[in-house]
Amino acid sequence: MSVPINALTEDFAVAPQLAPENMQEVADAGFRSVIINRPDLEGGPDQPLSSEIMAAAHVAGLEVVYQPVVSGAMTHEDVVQFAQNMNTLPAPVLAFCRTGTRCTHLFQAASTL
Repeated sequence: MSVPINALTEDFAVAPQLAPENMQEVADAGFRSVIINRPDLEGGPDQPLSSEIMAAAHVAGLEVVYQPVVSGAMTHEDVVQFAQNMNTLPAPVLAFCRTGTRCTHLFQAASTL
Protein backbone atom coordinates (compact mmCIF):
# COMPACT_ATOMS: atom_id res chain seq x y z
CA MET A 1 0.00 0.00 0.00
CA SER A 2 1.41 3.41 -0.94
CA VAL A 3 -0.11 5.11 2.13
CA PRO A 4 1.88 4.64 5.35
CA ILE A 5 -0.25 2.59 7.76
CA ASN A 6 0.61 2.30 11.44
CA ALA A 7 -1.05 -0.78 12.98
CA LEU A 8 -1.85 -0.23 16.67
CA THR A 9 -3.55 -3.62 17.08
CA GLU A 10 -4.52 -6.48 14.81
CA ASP A 11 -7.87 -4.80 14.18
CA PHE A 12 -7.02 -1.08 14.30
CA ALA A 13 -4.58 1.15 12.42
CA VAL A 14 -3.99 4.83 11.76
CA ALA A 15 -2.79 6.76 8.74
CA PRO A 16 -2.08 10.30 7.60
CA GLN A 17 -4.48 12.14 5.27
CA LEU A 18 -6.12 9.84 2.73
CA ALA A 19 -7.83 10.77 -0.52
CA PRO A 20 -10.74 9.29 -2.45
CA GLU A 21 -8.32 7.45 -4.72
CA ASN A 22 -6.86 5.62 -1.67
CA MET A 23 -10.14 3.98 -0.64
CA GLN A 24 -9.92 0.98 -2.97
CA GLU A 25 -6.34 0.47 -1.81
CA VAL A 26 -7.55 0.53 1.82
CA ALA A 27 -10.19 -2.09 1.02
CA ASP A 28 -7.65 -4.19 -0.89
CA ALA A 29 -5.37 -4.09 2.17
CA GLY A 30 -8.13 -5.85 4.12
CA PHE A 31 -9.70 -2.98 6.03
CA ARG A 32 -13.46 -3.04 6.37
CA SER A 33 -14.04 0.39 7.91
CA VAL A 34 -12.62 3.92 7.93
CA ILE A 35 -12.93 6.70 10.51
CA ILE A 36 -12.21 10.22 9.25
CA ASN A 37 -11.02 12.36 12.17
CA ARG A 38 -9.74 15.36 10.22
CA PRO A 39 -12.23 18.23 9.92
CA ASP A 40 -13.01 19.35 6.38
CA LEU A 41 -10.80 22.20 5.13
CA GLU A 42 -8.46 22.02 8.15
CA GLY A 43 -5.61 21.87 5.65
CA GLY A 44 -7.11 24.39 3.25
CA PRO A 45 -8.84 23.98 -0.09
CA ASP A 46 -6.40 21.30 -1.32
CA GLN A 47 -7.55 18.84 1.35
CA PRO A 48 -10.06 16.29 0.01
CA LEU A 49 -13.55 16.71 1.47
CA SER A 50 -14.94 14.00 3.71
CA SER A 51 -17.98 13.65 1.42
CA GLU A 52 -15.69 12.77 -1.51
CA ILE A 53 -13.74 10.26 0.58
CA MET A 54 -16.95 8.74 1.95
CA ALA A 55 -18.39 8.29 -1.54
CA ALA A 56 -15.21 6.53 -2.70
CA ALA A 57 -15.16 4.40 0.46
CA HIS A 58 -18.72 3.21 -0.19
CA VAL A 59 -17.82 2.32 -3.79
CA ALA A 60 -14.89 0.29 -2.41
CA GLY A 61 -17.25 -1.56 -0.05
CA LEU A 62 -16.03 0.12 3.13
CA GLU A 63 -18.06 1.34 6.09
CA VAL A 64 -17.06 4.93 6.85
CA VAL A 65 -17.72 7.43 9.63
CA TYR A 66 -16.90 11.13 9.60
CA GLN A 67 -15.98 12.13 13.17
CA PRO A 68 -14.10 15.43 12.94
CA VAL A 69 -11.90 16.20 15.93
CA VAL A 70 -10.06 19.51 16.20
CA SER A 71 -6.32 19.03 16.68
CA GLY A 72 -5.27 19.90 20.22
CA ALA A 73 -8.89 20.19 21.39
CA MET A 74 -9.96 16.57 21.92
CA THR A 75 -12.91 16.31 24.33
CA HIS A 76 -14.24 13.49 26.48
CA GLU A 77 -17.23 13.35 24.12
CA ASP A 78 -14.84 12.87 21.18
CA VAL A 79 -13.22 9.94 22.98
CA VAL A 80 -16.56 8.33 23.86
CA GLN A 81 -17.77 8.65 20.25
CA PHE A 82 -14.47 7.27 18.93
CA ALA A 83 -14.73 4.26 21.28
CA GLN A 84 -18.27 3.65 20.08
CA ASN A 85 -17.13 3.82 16.45
CA MET A 86 -14.25 1.42 17.12
CA ASN A 87 -16.58 -1.03 18.86
CA THR A 88 -19.38 -0.99 16.29
CA LEU A 89 -17.65 -0.67 12.91
CA PRO A 90 -16.59 -3.87 11.14
CA ALA A 91 -12.93 -4.62 11.84
CA PRO A 92 -10.25 -4.08 10.88
CA VAL A 93 -10.68 -0.30 11.13
CA LEU A 94 -8.38 2.38 9.69
CA ALA A 95 -8.63 5.90 11.15
CA PHE A 96 -6.94 8.92 9.62
CA CYS A 97 -6.28 12.59 10.28
CA ARG A 98 -3.48 14.92 9.15
CA THR A 99 -0.58 12.74 10.35
CA GLY A 100 -2.22 9.89 12.28
CA THR A 101 -1.23 11.30 15.68
CA ARG A 102 -4.69 12.62 16.59
CA CYS A 103 -6.21 9.20 15.79
CA THR A 104 -3.53 7.52 17.90
CA HIS A 105 -4.36 9.79 20.86
CA LEU A 106 -8.07 9.09 20.41
CA PHE A 107 -7.36 5.35 20.31
CA GLN A 108 -5.23 5.49 23.45
CA ALA A 109 -7.83 7.52 25.34
CA ALA A 110 -10.70 5.31 24.13
CA SER A 111 -8.81 2.22 25.26
CA THR A 112 -8.96 3.45 28.86
CA LEU A 113 -12.76 3.80 28.97
